[in-house]
Amino acid sequence: MIKKNEEYIVNIIDNGSNGEGICKIDEFTIFVSGAIKDEECKIKILKVNKSYAFGKLLEVIKPSSHRIEPDCLTYKKCGGCNLRHIDYKYTLDMKRDKIQNLVNKTLNNKIAVKYTIGMAEPLYYRNKAIYPVKEINGKNVIGIYANRSHDVIEFEECKIQNKESQEIAKYILENWNDSIYDEETHTGHLRNIMIRVGAISKEIMVVLISNGYIDYDYSNLVKKYPNIKTIIINDNHEVTNVVLSNNNKVIFGDGVIYDYLNDYKFQISPNSFFQVNSYQTINMYNEAIKMADLSSKDIIADLYCGIGTISIFASKYVKKVYGIEIIHSSIENAKINAEINNISNIDFIEGDVEKAFNELIEKDIKLDVVIVDPPRKGLDNTTINNLIKIKPRKIVYVSCNPATLVRDLKELENDYDIKNIQPIDNFPYTNHIESVSVLERR
Repeated sequence: MIKKNEEYIVNIIDNGSNGEGICKIDEFTIFVSGAIKDEECKIKILKVNKSYAFGKLLEVIKPSSHRIEPDCLTYKKCGGCNLRHIDYKYTLDMKRDKIQNLVNKTLNNKIAVKYTIGMAEPLYYRNKAIYPVKEINGKNVIGIYANRSHDVIEFEECKIQNKESQEIAKYILENWNDSIYDEETHTGHLRNIMIRVGAISKEIMVVLISNGYIDYDYSNLVKKYPNIKTIIINDNHEVTNVVLSNNNKVIFGDGVIYDYLNDYKFQISPNSFFQVNSYQTINMYNEAIKMADLSSKDIIADLYCGIGTISIFASKYVKKVYGIEIIHSSIENAKINAEINNISNIDFIEGDVEKAFNELIEKDIKLDVVIVDPPRKGLDNTTINNLIKIKPRKIVYVSCNPATLVRDLKELENDYDIKNIQPIDNFPYTNHIESVSVLERR
């Protein structure tokens, strides 16, 4: 019987969906964070549930050939990455295997998942950062949340956030003359600093998230960092873990920045959803368009279209695009983005996909291809049933969650052949994985 606080020598037989090591003791499964498949380790049992347990890695007795020394000083405490102790090329194998295992367990069509498209230089890739701030022992600290905690860990350098973004956030805090927010008393002002950087344009947006509107003298900041194009105060006085409210006050610039994906220009506002890894997003959308195999006569739908990125990518190949998105600010951005790029064959529809897509097809619009890019929860049953009912020639599924992807593919595979599943590493050194799948009507 496995007991809490007991120590064991174990062999790691696999890696789990979150990158953790998996071992068994008398057929009882134990998850060990930081362990790698084929390692021999000494562990301590932290928690025992009915059918599995969690262990702490105490010592690596026999290391994997894929184990490397983490290049980040705060890696063991931080919750931003969880695979920096593993050789990058092997993490790409792990991510492919994550999807392949789900395919093998769930689908009738045991399609071979393609090799993961990785980055040549998987560093400093995030174009959006939200830095929590806190006063600790009389010192104002900017940092990153600790793993599975709301504690703020001060950091010297983050290996996944844009370098200039980190410099700006530190400069703001070092010269901050107002109060810092206290979560326990709900007093003080500055809660978080959000910075968005155009990976291609280099334009920078600074958002100061505050408990109430504040006066901020930004003159020295914009002199030191001339790429800052706009500064915004976001008033979030709610007692909540939701970082951004919808209450934005522009104090410098016009409240937006612009960046490019391929030859297309996109407007980005504080609350816009825009993929955080621009370089890999270009690869992902190019894959989606290539897999769709579009023609000039096609009428297509782009479900969960966000600010219109995939719709715009597809527009030059087809007759008509219908983009559907529930978030008002994203639809407004999408319309502006189509106008900026001189695109006139897209209709953007604001609404819940479950209802708005149903209303679209009730107008007897024949859709040749449907592209879906749902949130982590995947597709709802109504949308899946509508796809089966209208039977577009192809469905292209852009996914950020392998579990819900494969669940939805299972619902569609009686009517569609799954032709390709292409993983793309948008989040190097984390357990997250994006993918593009194409389904052809039988």
